[in-house]
Amino acid sequence: MQLDFFPSRTLTLYLAKMFIVRILAVLVMLVLVLMMLDLLSNSGDILAVPGNGDSEVWKYASLRIPQLISRFLPYSVLLATLITLVTLNQNSEVVAMKAAGLSAHQVLSPLLLTAALVSLISFGFHDRVVTRATATLKAWEAADYGPVPEASNVKANVYLTDGSSILSAASLSGTGEQITMTNVTWYERAPGGIIRQQVRAPRAVYASPGWKLENPVRFEVGSADSQPLDSLTVGAGISPERIGLESVDPEALSFFELSETIDAYEAAGRRTSEMKAKWWHKLSGPLSAFLMPLLGAIAAFGLARSGQLFVRAIIGMGLGFAYFVVDNAALAMGSFGGYPPFLAAWAPFFLFFLVGETVLIRTEE
Repeated sequence: MQLDFFPSRTLTLYLAKMFIVRILAVLVMLVLVLMMLDLLSNSGDILAVPGNGDSEVWKYASLRIPQLISRFLPYSVLLATLITLVTLNQNSEVVAMKAAGLSAHQVLSPLLLTAALVSLISFGFHDRVVTRATATLKAWEAADYGPVPEASNVKANVYLTDGSSILSAASLSGTGEQITMTNVTWYERAPGGIIRQQVRAPRAVYASPGWKLENPVRFEVGSADSQPLDSLTVGAGISPERIGLESVDPEALSFFELSETIDAYEAAGRRTSEMKAKWWHKLSGPLSAFLMPLLGAIAAFGLARSGQLFVRAIIGMGLGFAYFVVDNAALAMGSFGGYPPFLAAWAPFFLFFLVGETVLIRTEE
């Protein structure tokens, strides 16, 4: 019996049903609260655009909710784990299961199985829904919640360098020589990095070579003078092919799309450590939900009447939130090149898996 992780079908279904109901309840609560706070911050900007109304607010909510679900699903699993295990402990159900001969791992196995299924669903949801919602929302935000260009491959907040100078655009649409940039700024810098002049234009198109700024306004930093120009061509060293490589947003790409992008970067001899870290994290991120029952397991054991149940729940919550802090820090280090991409994405998961197993074995097994 000790080697059978699911000794009772009835018990497995009972615990799994209890767990999944609490995950959904906590997730709905978190998403509704966070969505209301988000709308309080952004609804004014959305409605300030002429022609926008309630439908645009609902559109924003429909694009933002998938992001909130994906981001806070692991937190929901952690909180649902603590609620489920504390309830079972208070009702002496854990004592009854252990008295029947179940080990600590057998008590947790239905929760771990449910969390594994949640991780799988989370990966598919993020890959098919969240990435598309993120790309659409960023393009809409780049257009200041106004009409988004109908052209394909809309990207937001693009920064490109040509020697010491910088070309930035709030949004970019189209492909190849048909690329169009909006809300463009050209920073011409001296070799030491000091900005000599700044040119702003509402639109830029490819001039083969360079980018033609339409109705630009030039600002001379030294004299503090502004001068409107008929047109100006800048960034002769910035080609459409280069833009295709530099304007990549890993958060807006699916797992396989990002894999193809990494191959293209490597073929061009470009740095890929940041994208590889986020590529690996597309796997380790959803799998963090599987870790939560193990980290919160300390709340399941120990006698409720001993007065330490609350302390155990706090310890389980602390372990869970410590994982998210370490995971975000490691991913940031991987993006900066401080950690290898694989280590940045997977080291926190395996570290806290060992911590959770150690705590469980030392205290209960």
